[in-house]
Amino acid sequence: MSTAGRIPKEFIDQLLTRVDIIEVIGARVPLKKAGREYMACCPFHNEKTPSFTVSPTKQFYHCFGCGVHGSAISFLMEYEHLEYVEAIEALARSAGVQVPREGAEDAPKRKRVGKDVYALMEESVAWFQSQLKQSPSAREYLQKRGLSAEVITLFGVGYAPAGWDNLGRHLAHYGNDKLLETGMATRNEAGKVYDRFRERIMFPIRDKRGRVIGFGGRVLGNDTPKYLNSPETDIFHKGSELYGLFEARQHTRKLERLLVVEGYMDVIALAQYGITYAVATLGTATTPEHVRQLFRVVPEIIFCFDGDRAGKQAAWRALENSLSELQDDKNVRFLFLPTGEDPDTHIRQIGKEAFETALDKALPLTKFFLIGLNAQLGFRENYTLNVMEDRTRFVKEAAGLLAKMPNILQKKQLMPELVRLGYLDEGQKKIFKSYSPAPQDEPSAGNWRLNEQEVRRTPMRHAIALLLNYPALAHDVGNPEQWARYDIPGIDLFLAILEIIEADPTIHTAALVERFRGTQHARVLARLNSGQFQYEADSDVPAREFRDCLGQIRRQAQQKQLDVLLQREQVEGLTEQERNDLLCLLSEVHKSAG
Repeated sequence: MSTAGRIPKEFIDQLLTRVDIIEVIGARVPLKKAGREYMACCPFHNEKTPSFTVSPTKQFYHCFGCGVHGSAISFLMEYEHLEYVEAIEALARSAGVQVPREGAEDAPKRKRVGKDVYALMEESVAWFQSQLKQSPSAREYLQKRGLSAEVITLFGVGYAPAGWDNLGRHLAHYGNDKLLETGMATRNEAGKVYDRFRERIMFPIRDKRGRVIGFGGRVLGNDTPKYLNSPETDIFHKGSELYGLFEARQHTRKLERLLVVEGYMDVIALAQYGITYAVATLGTATTPEHVRQLFRVVPEIIFCFDGDRAGKQAAWRALENSLSELQDDKNVRFLFLPTGEDPDTHIRQIGKEAFETALDKALPLTKFFLIGLNAQLGFRENYTLNVMEDRTRFVKEAAGLLAKMPNILQKKQLMPELVRLGYLDEGQKKIFKSYSPAPQDEPSAGNWRLNEQEVRRTPMRHAIALLLNYPALAHDVGNPEQWARYDIPGIDLFLAILEIIEADPTIHTAALVERFRGTQHARVLARLNSGQFQYEADSDVPAREFRDCLGQIRRQAQQKQLDVLLQREQVEGLTEQERNDLLCLLSEVHKSAG
C-alpha cells in the first residue's frame, strides 16, 4: 500500500498531546470528577450506574460495563460515527492545526474543487426549499405521501418549479460554467443553457461530511423519467455515494446496522417512523464500493427489496457485489417484502415494531446464497439436483462465487452444504479449492496475534500492559539489545513499544496505543489496556510488578535457550562458542535461582 497522503504518526502523537480528552468527551457527555479520573454513564450502552471512566493522565477512556475503550480519536469514531481520518481532521480543527500528509506531493493530483461549488449547491438547496413553500401542489403531494414537516426539514426536501431558467437566474452570479460543472444546468444542441430540474420534488444528496454534492428529483405526476439524478461531476459519483448515509450517522446515536432500500421516499418514510438508519443507492445497483463504505460504519447491512422477480434479481446483484467485502465480523442479510409493497407502504401498514422484527429475521447471506443460486440457474428453491448436468452447473457457479470471497468463516460454513447439494466425494471437493484464492497465513500457536477472547495473561503480556499504562517504566528495562536476543512470543512488540517511548519519553497511553491502530497487535493491545490498573499516582506497585515481570521473562528466555543447547549437545554436540554460551547460561540460571 502506498504511503502517499498518509497522516504522519508523529502528527497524531502531537495532536493527542495537544487536545484534552476530558474536553472532547465532556463536550458531548456530562462527566463528573471522581478522584483522579472522571466518570459518566456510558454513551455506548444503557446503564443506570456510571461505569464509563476517562483518565486525564492516560488520555484514555474505558467502560467497565461494555468494555469500550480508546483515545479521543476512538471516541469521535464511535460517538459521531466518523471514520479514522475524519476523526483526526475533526480533532485537528478543534486544535486549530492543519493535518499534514506524507508524500502528498507524490500522490495523484485530484482536480481541486473550489468552495464556490459547494456554496452553489447549498444555495440551490435553500432556493428549492423556498419554492416548496410557494407551491401548493408540491406540498399537497408530500402530504399525500404522509411526510411530516419535521422529516421534510430533516432531509432538506424542496421543489423545482416549472420554467426553463428559474434556478439559473437565481444563481446567475456563479455563471453558466459553474452551473454546468455542478450539473444544475444542461446545454441543448443549440447551445442554450437551462435548468436540469423542473417540476420535481428535490432531494439533496450529501456526502459523508454533510456537503451537498447532487440532487435527486421526482416528478409530481406520471411524466418520465420518474426520478432524475444529477449527472457525474467532480463532486458527485453515483457508484460510491449513498442517499441518507449522512443523515443516518447524524440522527442514530448507536448505529449498529444500515438498511439499504431502493428509493429516496423509502429512506424518508422509514425515518419518519423511527427507522433512521436507511440509505438508498442513487439509481444504480449496489457496488462493492457501497458495501465497503457501509462496513466502515456498521458491522451489519440489510438489503431490503420487493419480493417479486425484479426485487430478487436486484438482491442477487447486491449479494454478488458484497462477496469480496465480507469479513468474519461483518454480516449481510436480505429482507424481501410482500409483492407490490415497498418500505414506504409496508411500514405504514405494520408500524415500526413489526418492521424491525422482520429485519431481525432477515435471511443470512449464506442462506440466500443457496436460494438465489438455484433461482439464477432456473431451478426451484428446494430443487433436488438429481441430474448430473444440473449438479455440474450448480457446483461450477458456486465455486466461481466462492472464489470472490476471502477465506472467512462464512465461506467455510457454505462449503459442506455445497458439497452435499452437489453430491461431491472427497476427490471432487477439490474443485472449490481450484477456484479459491490462496489462503492467508494462519497465526501459529506461538504467534502474538490472538483474538481478544484468547488473550492469556503471561509475564510478557503483563509487562506490556504495564508499559502501556505507565510508559515511564521503560527506564527499568535497560539495554534493549540484550532483550532482542530473547526468542519468546511478544518480544518484537515489547521492543517496538520501547522504541516509541525512547523516541518520545513524554508519550501517554492514548498516543502509544494509537501507534498500533490497524496492525496485527491492535486487538491484543486494546484488551491488555482494559483499565485494570487503578493505583494511586505515587504507588510503587506498578514498578515492582514490572520488575518482577522482567525477571520472569529473563528466566523464561534463558531456560528456553538452555533447553535448546542441552538437546543439541545430546544429538550432535556443541561448537566451542556454543559450549561457552551454555556455561554462561548455566551460571546465569544458577544466580537467578539463588
